[in-house]
Amino acid sequence: MDVTTSLKSLLLAIQQYRGNKTAQNTVQLQRQVEEVSGLKCDQLLSSGQVLPSECVSGLVELAGDPNSIPALTSTIISLLAQLACNDESREMLHSSYNLTSTLASIIHCHSATPGEPLVLQCLQLLQKLTYNTRTFHTTNYIHELVAFLVTNIQSQNDDIIMPCLGLMANLCRYNHSVQSHIKSLDNVKPFYRTLINFLAHNSLTVVVFTLSILASLTLNEKVGEKLFDAKNIHQTFQLVFNIIVNGDGTLTRKYSVDLLVDLLKSPKIADYLTRYEHFSACVSQVLGLLHSKDPDSAAKVLELLLALCSISGLRSLLCEVVFRPAGLKLRAGGRRQGAGLDKAEPGLALVQWLSSPVEGAESCSLQALQLLSELLEEALGADSVSASVLSFVEMLLPVLLGLLKGLNPAQGEAQLRKHCLRVTNVTNLLLVLCSEDSARQLVSLQVSAKLCLSQVESLLSCCHSNNPLSCPPPGSDTDLSQVCAEAVLKTLELMSKLRQQVKDMETSFYKILQDQRMVTPFSLALTSHCRERVQTGLALLFEATPLPDFPSLILGESIAANNAYRQREAELSVKRVAVQDVPTARTNISTLDSSTASSRSVHNLIEKLQTGLELQEQVEDLRVSEIIDVYEQKLSALASKESRLQDLLEAKALALSQADRLIAQYRFQRAQAEAEARKLGGLLKEAERRREELQGELGSQVLEVERSKADMEELLQHNARLQQDSQEHQALKGAYNSLLNRFNESERLLKELQAAHIALTKQNDTLRKSHEALRLQHDKTVLALEDREEKITSLHSELQQRDADITGLRVELQAEEQRTKEKDQERRELEETVDVLRKELNKTEQARKDASIRASSLELQKGQMEAKLRQKEEELNKHSAMIAMIHSLSSGKLKSDVNLSL
Repeated sequence: MDVTTSLKSLLLAIQQYRGNKTAQNTVQLQRQVEEVSGLKCDQLLSSGQVLPSECVSGLVELAGDPNSIPALTSTIISLLAQLACNDESREMLHSSYNLTSTLASIIHCHSATPGEPLVLQCLQLLQKLTYNTRTFHTTNYIHELVAFLVTNIQSQNDDIIMPCLGLMANLCRYNHSVQSHIKSLDNVKPFYRTLINFLAHNSLTVVVFTLSILASLTLNEKVGEKLFDAKNIHQTFQLVFNIIVNGDGTLTRKYSVDLLVDLLKSPKIADYLTRYEHFSACVSQVLGLLHSKDPDSAAKVLELLLALCSISGLRSLLCEVVFRPAGLKLRAGGRRQGAGLDKAEPGLALVQWLSSPVEGAESCSLQALQLLSELLEEALGADSVSASVLSFVEMLLPVLLGLLKGLNPAQGEAQLRKHCLRVTNVTNLLLVLCSEDSARQLVSLQVSAKLCLSQVESLLSCCHSNNPLSCPPPGSDTDLSQVCAEAVLKTLELMSKLRQQVKDMETSFYKILQDQRMVTPFSLALTSHCRERVQTGLALLFEATPLPDFPSLILGESIAANNAYRQREAELSVKRVAVQDVPTARTNISTLDSSTASSRSVHNLIEKLQTGLELQEQVEDLRVSEIIDVYEQKLSALASKESRLQDLLEAKALALSQADRLIAQYRFQRAQAEAEARKLGGLLKEAERRREELQGELGSQVLEVERSKADMEELLQHNARLQQDSQEHQALKGAYNSLLNRFNESERLLKELQAAHIALTKQNDTLRKSHEALRLQHDKTVLALEDREEKITSLHSELQQRDADITGLRVELQAEEQRTKEKDQERRELEETVDVLRKELNKTEQARKDASIRASSLELQKGQMEAKLRQKEEELNKHSAMIAMIHSLSSGKLKSDVNLSL
């Protein structure tokens, strides 16, 4: 099945699910989403078609619906993650389809269970969407998302910490509003402490995410000054370079490069890096990554090197690292004819990425050209140019000239634009080489006039054949004519630099300047907003104006047309807010009127050209060919204006359809919010009533606790109460058994009532289906003949009788539901009573145990006291015996002989 058929089936399934959210429709929709996921639809969003846009809008809306089942939501998010495969698709999902706020709302709904797979899936897709994309703080649920991230980053769940840190790093980067919101949180200090603790984590990815967040939040504050001060910054540099070289993967390397680029924007940290002693060794290791075949890693490495080139103190060090080994290699390469290349040489790695056959390496090629331009400009601008640099230039020139070839006007517009961008960067690098005499001599030996002339001819043919009715606005940087024009002017500038050194270059240069097709590049350059383009155009224009066949009149008309178009665009941009309030029908009519007037003026102009009367009266001394070229420019400008008006009309219609869709979505969300508010109000009332009941129960429980305390005191005072408590325990056990029997009986009755309720529900559904059948029969009988009105009346009466029966059954159903609720309430009360009795039984058992323990301790003490008493009595008897013996001994003696001291 092709993509279009699958999308149509998916859109139909979405509409059916919206109309009736049954289990069958849910399964059908999920199957269609999985079927589309199995197709190759990488460029689905960038195609600009209406069908994919409608499908994606419907899927995003269903994903944000809280009533959707988690399995369906997970399947939809998997498909959306598959669609977000490139930067253009991610930007469209983020800005046009508002997927970021939808995913944030899903996370907010499931914030109570952060570890479930759906939340992790949303976090991973959000991290992909928000990378290098600014998220405004006014986005729906963004504050709730930030609170969720802060809370879960401080949790102990390792599975959710890493995606939360990555998403937080994306939200904080270049986003002052989100940074201010995080800093204003109450728990920001514990959050900072948690992040600082993460710096010692064993995962390099977690460390990079943490450093990125801290750099965004605290770089210009006291905390950041302590983290990135002169004592710690060298360790930070070493850590980041190690992660770039030995990271866990492409994702870690991306965030490491972004972190270092952000740190280099601080002048203080950039100055620290210029004094970093291991910079050359670290850069050599980073350049070694260019030998891999991964275009994503190479692009991030080249981005880092370009950022380092922006610092004047580091550019010379980069030149030493890149060109010094290349010079050593090239001196030996002449003898070995390139055999045994040292793959550790960074200069050769840069040259290999210039013409890399790896798919998706176009950006790497352009970045390598820009980096070489920066480095060679620094190296050639020195007081003396080393031989290694000249050897590298000699080796580089054949590769650059090979990049200038291969232009085919029959290719698609995207390929032509890529080729023109590559030609512009290559020519710019050749111009840098021409800034130094020895390097310019090498360039003049390799570049020929024929090559430049054929290159300009091919570019002019592409620029001239570009249809104005289908191209973007002339001032747009993405316009193919603009890109071709810049490539042409850069090539002409190179020819101007080499016209004295290369044979036949001056003749070819002046020949091209007099070509009438040069009007478009000149007019686009002179009306550009880029200063460098204007200066290049003026420099070449000064060379061209003295030439006899230069079409100055056509150039003036073209510049005037471009200026008029820009003025019209400015007026439309000022009036855009007012235009949005105008009804659609009026806009269409005014657009059609303007296009009709434009076509009438075009026909009148054609008639005037055919008659030739006005041409003979006004411009008798001008050649007819030049005048025809002027009016051809006017015709193309008018056709371009007409296409722009048509594009504005289509954009307005698309905006209105999107606004209607958003209004419908807002109404649905508002109705859903009101329903939830009513439901929450009912729950609040129920909770208040339940609270009052529990308050009464709490009072009774307090009284029971006091009585239990009195019982415990009585048990401690008298040992005889233990038997009575045992008897009460037996009685309570019998009451518990009786209550348990009642509970089982109530549960059995509840099941019977539920079965009866299910039977009544089925009967109600059957009656409802019969009611719908009778209604259809009634609709058919309306179209019958008049003589069957009596039968229709009898059917109406029968239908009313059925309605009455249904009403009665609904009343009975409501009564059964009320009885079911009463049974549920009674069962809950019985459960609570059983719990209370069980607690009292436990307390009584504990008191009995305590009393037994105390009684045993008292008996032990009694035994000990009796033993001590017997011991004292024995001692007393001994003392009495001794006293008696003394009296008996002293009774026969005289009183004078008695020793009273005894």
